[in-house]
Amino acid sequence: MSRAPSDELALLTRSLESDRIHSAYLLSGRGDRPREAAQEFARGVVCTGAHPRPCESCGDCQRSTTRKEIAIDGTGKKGPLLRHVGDHADLLWVERGANDTRVRIGQVRFLQNALRLRPAGSDRRVAVIADAEWLNEEAQNALLGLLEEPPPRTTLVLVAATSAGMRATVRSRCQKVAFRPEANDPLDDPDNIEIAERLSRIGQTSVPDVLDWAEDYRGARAPAAAAVQHLLLLGLASLRRSVGGRLSTEGSDTGTAYRPALDAFRTLGDCRKTLVQRNANPQMVAERALLALREAERR
Repeated sequence: MSRAPSDELALLTRSLESDRIHSAYLLSGRGDRPREAAQEFARGVVCTGAHPRPCESCGDCQRSTTRKEIAIDGTGKKGPLLRHVGDHADLLWVERGANDTRVRIGQVRFLQNALRLRPAGSDRRVAVIADAEWLNEEAQNALLGLLEEPPPRTTLVLVAATSAGMRATVRSRCQKVAFRPEANDPLDDPDNIEIAERLSRIGQTSVPDVLDWAEDYRGARAPAAAAVQHLLLLGLASLRRSVGGRLSTEGSDTGTAYRPALDAFRTLGDCRKTLVQRNANPQMVAERALLALREAERR
């Protein structure tokens, strides 16, 4: 964290500068910044050099320098359940396996056992759980035990695109760092133009056509669930854009005119939780979300 800290990084930077490291942090936000910040913070915690940390010069920084990352397998059959940051034995990293739609309970339990062992050599150690929004109820219950009674000199860092689906008891035990969305609207991304255009017309789309659209999200669950997550992200962005445009032209004194939009916001939020917590069928989740968006955009 050697550059001038942004507002989001201020809490992490102060923790490193004062050496007052909390037992748990929750970094939330879309894109790569929360993950990158979690890794740099973890490296800074074990750094033994001068500020700013990580200093990139001490032995711990040399060991935590990222090399080729080992692919994680959530089942432990074709790869490890977790990996280290660089070659540093006291920096642990957990995330979804390449073909997984969740961080598995077995990974959290393996992490629990690893943290019961004495540190390999550092004064502190850090465990990062990326994809924390993909912890199901059972995995969150196991994680809660670590948060309630963390091992000495151990810090947990949770990283989530959104923390909305995580248990309140998990969130409440963490120092929170929320990353603001990137300035660019995801609807303007060239890779999203086709879906953005379809969403802009969804109010005039027939129900059979909406159901046909949802069939695009059939197939192997891991890629289908990831695609639905992306659809939900774009759906929320489209809904915000639509409501913002209507407010600018119609004003806010239109009684119940915005109730369908508010209902759609709630439905899409529930869809995100259902996709993770209940291991729901991605096509069915897509149907529910698209029908809610259609209802909100009908004129």
